[in-house]
Amino acid sequence: MALNFAYAGRVLVGVVLVWLLLIFFIGGPLLKRTEGDYSLINSENGELILARLSRASSELDSLRAQNEELRNLLQNYIPLGLQLNKASDLLKDGGLPGEANLPIPASPVSALAPLSSSPSSSSSSISLNLFASVPNLKYEQARRRVSYSYNELWFFLNDHFKHNVSLLKFVNEHRASFMYDLESLSDRDYEWRKNEFKKLTELFTSVVDKLQNPPNCATANKLVCRLNKGCGFGCQMHHVSYCMVVALATKRTMILDSNNWRYAPNPNAHGSREPSWNLIFQPLSRTCTTADGKTHKPWSEGVTAQVVDLPIIDSLRPRMDYLPRAIPEQISEKLITLHGSPIVWFMGQILGFIMRPSQEMKKFLENAKKRFKFRSPIIGIHVRRTDKVGTEASYHSLTEYMKYAEQYFQNLEIYQQRSGKNDKIERLIYLATDDTNIWREEIKPFEEKGFTFIGDSQIAQSAGLTSRYSLDSLRNVILDIWLLSESDHLVCTFSSQVCRLAYELMQTRGLENNINNEKSRIDWYDAYNSLDDIYYFGGQNAHNQIAILNHDPEPGQIPMKIGDTIGIAGNHWNGWSKGLNRVNGKTGLYPGFKADEKIDIAKFEAFDNIDT
Repeated sequence: MALNFAYAGRVLVGVVLVWLLLIFFIGGPLLKRTEGDYSLINSENGELILARLSRASSELDSLRAQNEELRNLLQNYIPLGLQLNKASDLLKDGGLPGEANLPIPASPVSALAPLSSSPSSSSSSISLNLFASVPNLKYEQARRRVSYSYNELWFFLNDHFKHNVSLLKFVNEHRASFMYDLESLSDRDYEWRKNEFKKLTELFTSVVDKLQNPPNCATANKLVCRLNKGCGFGCQMHHVSYCMVVALATKRTMILDSNNWRYAPNPNAHGSREPSWNLIFQPLSRTCTTADGKTHKPWSEGVTAQVVDLPIIDSLRPRMDYLPRAIPEQISEKLITLHGSPIVWFMGQILGFIMRPSQEMKKFLENAKKRFKFRSPIIGIHVRRTDKVGTEASYHSLTEYMKYAEQYFQNLEIYQQRSGKNDKIERLIYLATDDTNIWREEIKPFEEKGFTFIGDSQIAQSAGLTSRYSLDSLRNVILDIWLLSESDHLVCTFSSQVCRLAYELMQTRGLENNINNEKSRIDWYDAYNSLDDIYYFGGQNAHNQIAILNHDPEPGQIPMKIGDTIGIAGNHWNGWSKGLNRVNGKTGLYPGFKADEKIDIAKFEAFDNIDT
């Protein structure tokens, strides 16, 4: 963020003048005292006057400290607008310390904790948090923009010089060192960001809990979501999350009908077969689980009925503006400020609610983590083959995935050097795949390079086409998704619903207390490498970007002017994206760094009347 030093200088001069005026008003009367006045010092009022002198001296010391703090703020790239306004308000309102001492932090960074992070603060307890900086939207977007643009350049250089090993080593080291510096900028606001993420998450949870647990189920408006879509686990979870999106947008309690769920139906005592949802996940409501109502109609003709049946997203007509990729208008400003990919955070929160494990499933997950000795730092690699290769995705060797794993650990080593540490970094990989050949044939060369692979080849067998819908297979795919989402970095193909599901769930992490009292990451939007697609939600509305620079095309590229809307079709991960310029109708390649994401915003009725 550019600093207006001229303006800041004028404000500082103003603060100094206020300081001098205060010196005059406090010390002036002493300078004007008559000989008779001074004789009072030897009288019974002497102690009182000395006390006043002592207090005046204390107040002047505090004013000097405040002035020094303002200098520190200028020298450490802290946004000035809010800082100086608060400083001015403090002096204007007579906010001098009086009987209470004003603590001065040891360093500028320690002054950055926001007021909201101190629940015990009150009007009677003044602290230097009044000078705290709260990053604004432009600052946060600029910080992430720098990271995105640098990564696009890195992709370009890696592709252009892929056969020049020494040059690539230099480029990769430079990138790692640059990213270390960039992350240090976000670290200064860590506590504020974590606190705001926590409040936003709690707000989301309260909205969903209120929606799903109406006081009177008999009179509540309901949306029926049938879990009968003919596709795999990831696809089905995304179907349920789409239902929850519509439920939040229309303020209807979602009723999940899982009677025809193809995963692991269980025969009961009467010989009929019931779904296994409640064996795996918690119920979506404590108070309202039936689709009863006075009127019940399909979506196409019953949006005003009490109970409405929702079709799959591909059949929904008309296309509503609140479908993915939209986020709730009511929380949009805060979410866009906090997160690098707001739609992924929003869908992650929804899926985190839907996929809350049952007690039995939670125990299964915890036991598996102990058995694998799952620990950090760790890369999660998901290799999807079998039914995907040749139809929805291309074949990728393990080597292609491991390239990003190697770069990640090399970056960690540079981070260690920059931070003055010399700890040995274990190169740990959690491998999730439906191809048992990877365990038998492909991991050995990387084990010889010092990588350790954890996981279970039996999971790959249960993910085979003949056993994919068994209860064991269901538990195992959820285990893979959970551990992939708990990895420090994800390498996969976004053409896979399982990969995207893990990435979405990853966004719910980071708010838990760290047992080592270390800072845990809280924005995971860029903690991935995809070997094919960019992130998308199946059946989503158009994914658009806005051109921020003009582009004069060469053959195969599209012309762009600032402000053009670009429908992005994909990122080639070489500095170039592919898309459609919706203004001139041209399709082709364009430099990724010349466009910004367009964030879709829509009204979600369930978020009305909330305090953000």
